[in-house]
Amino acid sequence: MIRIGIDCGVNTGFAVAENGALLRVESLTITKAMEAVKDLHSKYKNIVVRIEDARKRTWFGNADTRQARSGAGIREGVGSVKRDCSIWEQFCIEQGIKYDLVHPAANATKTKSDYFKKITGWSGRTNEHSRDAAMLVYGRTK
Repeated sequence: MIRIGIDCGVNTGFAVAENGALLRVESLTITKAMEAVKDLHSKYKNIVVRIEDARKRTWFGNADTRQARSGAGIREGVGSVKRDCSIWEQFCIEQGIKYDLVHPAANATKTKSDYFKKITGWSGRTNEHSRDAAMLVYGRTK
């Protein structure tokens, strides 16, 4: 079973795992990530895309404080990520690709690099987005 983790955003976190073992962990543009998903779907019919669904988030931490300091762009960024989630869902439906929408609270997000390497054994370069995507698929065998 091939699972693909997607962490939506300007830098789309993208990870691929086979039977829970990580094969790819990176950040891509949304269009490059979609191309990669289509390519994997053509090679392996049994894939599942796991999308961290920001639309299910009801807390935004210190967004009000950050907005007061940095401007309305903070809230616009949140709206942009939610829109990306909708685009990913529609993409999967149109392509006939099986997908799961994962509540952000159900994923181990914001994993620090050293801890991520320790638990997954992944030695390649990562960023916060790619690690979030990887945690959607790492260790999942069912």
